[in-house]
Amino acid sequence: MDDERKRQLNELITSMGLGEISIELLNTALTHPSFAHENPGAKLEHNQRLEFLGDAVIGTVVGEYLYRTYPDSPEGELTPKRAVVVCSPTLAEAARRFNLGDYLLLGKGEELSGGRERASLLADAFEAVVGALYLSLDWPGVYRRLIGYLEFALNSQQLSQRGNYKTRLQELVQRLTGQMVSYSVLKESGPAHCKYFTVGVYFRGRELGRGEGSTKKEAEQQAAKAAMEQLDLEAAVRGTKR
Repeated sequence: MDDERKRQLNELITSMGLGEISIELLNTALTHPSFAHENPGAKLEHNQRLEFLGDAVIGTVVGEYLYRTYPDSPEGELTPKRAVVVCSPTLAEAARRFNLGDYLLLGKGEELSGGRERASLLADAFEAVVGALYLSLDWPGVYRRLIGYLEFALNSQQLSQRGNYKTRLQELVQRLTGQMVSYSVLKESGPAHCKYFTVGVYFRGRELGRGEGSTKKEAEQQAAKAAMEQLDLEAAVRGTKR
């Protein structure tokens, strides 16, 4: 690792408060597989293993935070709130707040195709940094920092406004048409103790959105979210034949 790379990573360590993390581990967290594959001589480890670990850490931290913050909320309300925070767009926004895209090591193809701005890639990088953080700090330290990084998304007012996509979608459709949407399980996979569902949301036979989750309720929320994010949703609802 050259001096310029070390300078860059030390800059990021300061901005994110990562004083306990090793610069080598942080470099791994920010090494995209495309770069490692194009530079086999460097013998660099890419960030996918750290991404896997960080994904689990984020889910646990956010779950604990919501459990403590909303003591009267049932699982059916906590699940969509968690989905709002741990989804790719939110994690990508967290990455943008620290300009993680500027620190990524990318292969030429990813660089040319705008990988530094791609939401999925940024979300993966954020997860990998969290994975590195988890390996470097104790649990209270990881928890405090991650809650700080995601504070913008954990705001209770924001969650109450964004969390229940099913309710918001139904309110919109009812306001426009006076009718109801319906949900259908399109796919069910995995063993009995670890099911995974794909659900579609429909209005007058037309699919408005599709979502996935470890429960039917979570998948329905994600389907409603996908429908709500369509720029032409109102036109789609209004234009559906009676």
